[in-house]
Amino acid sequence: MRKMTKLLALVMVLAMTAGLMTACGGSGSLGNAGEFQEVDPESLKFPLAETATIKGLTTFDAGSESEPNNRTIFKRLEEQTNVHVEWRSIQGDQWGDKKQLEMSTASTLPEFLFNAGFSDADLLKYSSQGAIIPLEQYIDAYMPNLKGVFDKYPEYRALTTAPDGHIYSLPWIEQLGSGTTAIQLLGDMPFINKDWLDFLGLEVPTTVEDFEACVIAFRDNASEIQKHFNIEGSIIPIACIFGSGNEDPYRLINSFGEGYGDPDKGLHLAVSDEGKIICTATTEGFKEGTQWLRHLNEEGLIDPEAFTQEWATYMSKGKSGRYGVCFSWNYQDVATMTGFVPLPPLEKDGKVNITPATASDISGYDRGRCVVTANAKNPALICAWLDQMYAPLQSPQNNWGTYGEDDDFDIFKGLEDNGQGGQMLVHNSLEDVPSPVEVRQAEMVGGPLAILNEYYDVYVTVPPDARERLEWIADIYAPAVHTKYCLPRMFMTDEDNTEVSNILADLGTYVNTTKAQWIKDGFTDADWDAYVAKLDDYGLQKLIEIYQRNYDTYLANQQ
Repeated sequence: MRKMTKLLALVMVLAMTAGLMTACGGSGSLGNAGEFQEVDPESLKFPLAETATIKGLTTFDAGSESEPNNRTIFKRLEEQTNVHVEWRSIQGDQWGDKKQLEMSTASTLPEFLFNAGFSDADLLKYSSQGAIIPLEQYIDAYMPNLKGVFDKYPEYRALTTAPDGHIYSLPWIEQLGSGTTAIQLLGDMPFINKDWLDFLGLEVPTTVEDFEACVIAFRDNASEIQKHFNIEGSIIPIACIFGSGNEDPYRLINSFGEGYGDPDKGLHLAVSDEGKIICTATTEGFKEGTQWLRHLNEEGLIDPEAFTQEWATYMSKGKSGRYGVCFSWNYQDVATMTGFVPLPPLEKDGKVNITPATASDISGYDRGRCVVTANAKNPALICAWLDQMYAPLQSPQNNWGTYGEDDDFDIFKGLEDNGQGGQMLVHNSLEDVPSPVEVRQAEMVGGPLAILNEYYDVYVTVPPDARERLEWIADIYAPAVHTKYCLPRMFMTDEDNTEVSNILADLGTYVNTTKAQWIKDGFTDADWDAYVAKLDDYGLQKLIEIYQRNYDTYLANQQ
């Protein structure tokens, strides 16, 4: 029996190896083992003398153009480079399930994945299998735009480098502000309906008590508000989506207890002022804040659909003018264009605090945005083409949208003189745009890119909605950041990533389902004690130990 088991295991390993070799094009294909393929840089000067074809896989947002080559951005890139991309495209909401199938299917494995959305675990898994190739030599030799970013901001190269010293992905970088004034300081920004406050003779609340009084006034004067503002549908004092990153209401409890709140809805970790990793979902502030949210729900102040609704429903109700308070990256995406103002951090027991979102201190960063696979016939050409995405005039278009399209609205007016002898992309006003995010989805292509702070007013204007948001963060939220440290997005080993993923598969779900249940049904001290014990059973202490060890290493590497 033991011999049969060993034989079966050997057969399975050989089959997996054969499949992987097939997926990578076979041992005879150039570059499939990951060795650097040097080419003459002159052969990569764009536009190429002869048309070259490469094969890519990307995603598209539901309701937007599904064929990448029909998008203006890719049409222009083909003209500029003479590189034709044979795209396959998958709807974004299906990508998470389908990317594993794509990566395991030898016959259809593309040469590169443009909007890969790879986690650290994905990068380590597929690099160890040889399905994606290391890129650091191609970056240094054939990607001057990205290399320039890495040279100027070495922290981005460090963040993109795997524990084994290789770079397996091309990142997305968006700088808008820095440190506590970075636009990513908090994604779940709360907004309150100033028109309703003015109608009721109320001021914008700054304390927990004042806030509660305002939303109660919205509830108690619903019929008057409906009539005065001609609103169809019921008034919703507090609109949110529990467990959704930017729409979750837990930003309201940031000043409760120890003042950590719950800034990371997927990880529930933060860094204390002593440099220790702590679980935000087991703090006294989390307990007190959840009890308060339960109270608000008992009072009928929270949308009953907040526990189950999808984004489309949330946005649709907001566009009907029914919200008193809502949460989003930008209220214009979920509510009317006028009437809303940011809700400041709420004071509780004389304390006001904002815990920065994970990795917000280095602004926007996505490590696994793009990968090159072992099926790449000419990795140098693919990397040189992908490097065009990092050009200062290209990155803003990929990120936000473009100009000169045959439609109702363009994100940019076009290219104008920047007053310094060059051209600059100039944003259109968003005043008459019902939903900026939908306009961007129709034009943008995403992918790897870099927009640096020094590009603004040189290569591109600051997006009008972003300029407003940056002002809010600097004036309203940054002064409330009193914590010393911001939890970074660390690149951990495969072993640590696997253990973290296994722990969070149960622990993360348990936290989010439990808090939703408690807000609906209430909880006792005994329930709380059982919940904390259950988190330990799910491996919370091991999770903290892994993050602490990696955080200590991260700090040491910064010295």
